[in-house]
This record gives sequence, C-alpha cells and structure tokens, in this order.
Amino acid sequence: MSRLVHGLAVLALALSPVTAAGPAHGVSADPVVLPLADAVAALPLGAESRDGYTRDAFRHWNAGADPTDGCSTRGEVLIAEAVTAPTVGARCSLTGGTWYSYYDDLTVTAASGLDIDHLVPLAEAWDSGASAWNPDRREAYANDLAQATSLVAVTAGSNRSKADQDPAQWLPPAPHAACRYASEWTVTKLRWNLTADQKELDRLAKLAAGCTDILVAYTPAP
Repeated sequence: MSRLVHGLAVLALALSPVTAAGPAHGVSADPVVLPLADAVAALPLGAESRDGYTRDAFRHWNAGADPTDGCSTRGEVLIAEAVTAPTVGARCSLTGGTWYSYYDDLTVTAASGLDIDHLVPLAEAWDSGASAWNPDRREAYANDLAQATSLVAVTAGSNRSKADQDPAQWLPPAPHAACRYASEWTVTKLRWNLTADQKELDRLAKLAAGCTDILVAYTPAP
C-alpha cells in the first residue's frame, strides 16, 4: 500500500465495518482507532517550552528503512508517496515520477520541488515533550517511516510557509485539506505521546466538530 493511499485510509469515513490501515513498511501492530473528536480530546494538555531547542537535536534523513539501498528517509518517503513511480537510480537518484501535494492541491513532476514535512514539526515536538527524550528516540521520531502520516511529501513553498507553526497558527491553504491535516496532526501527537497547548486544542476541537464521521488510526510508538 502506498503512503498516499495509507494516509487516506487513516482518514476513512466511518463505514461499517471499520477497516483501519496498519503501519507502513510491513510493520505489524494493531492500531488505535477513534473518532477524530475523541482523538483530539485524548491529547494531553501541556505548556510548551522551546528552551534549549536546536534542530540538530533530531538526527534526520538517516539511512531509512533499508540501509543497503542508498536511500535516506527522504528518498524512502518520495518513493512510497509517488503517484506515478519514479525511476530509482544509483545512490537513490530519482527521475520521472509525479507526486500530489495535498497541502496546496498541486501535482509535482520533479522530486527536487518537494520537501518532506514532519507533520508535527521538530520544534513543535520539542516544545511538546521531545525535549525530555534521549537522542535515539528523537532520531526515531525524525525518521518515522512506521506510520505513513508522520512524514509527508509536499511542495517546498507550502512546507516553508508552515515552518514550525501548529494548527492554531497555520492550516493548509487547499480547500478540503483541513480535516486530513487535523487528523494527521492529532494522530502523530498521540502516537508519540506529545502534549498540546490550549490554543492548539481549541483549534483542533473546532476543526473536528466540522469533520464529522471521520475515524483516525494510530499505532503508539515503541
């Protein structure tokens, strides 16, 4: 299952019976499945602090799922999320292929035009609990391929517009993207047991109220 299809499955409408997509890359675990509003309510409230933050605290774009294939985490995400598969050359060079950036509803035809966004930015994760983690756990967070919604290929412009803002400050500009984004933000925080501040919770709750009949699924990080 591609990461794009997997991400959409995580946001499946509440049909009967519910089918929840499992983690990416063949990792077998039973996901937690909740209505979006209940998932938002399950987020722990916490004050945020950026004291001591540095991006270097999160080693990212490591060797990825397969250290022998020449692809970093970035390359793994690009390959997995491609709508039309690129040709993978030496040292994971990618030619051809197409991608869909759901933040701004654009199709991209060159991998160089894409950023890999941490759905919950590294600085936000630090603010929300990752400052207390050891380096190995921060590296695992920054390269999380086990749940497809943690990392997403989007246009460089939309990623840089977002920067390190939370949903109270920034939402994707594309029409109809808000429900998916709120869902993926919420499950990423739940997966990694990260807190949310009051403004963030208020915005997520308001979004969830307008995103009726949506189920979300996540697998708690090891």
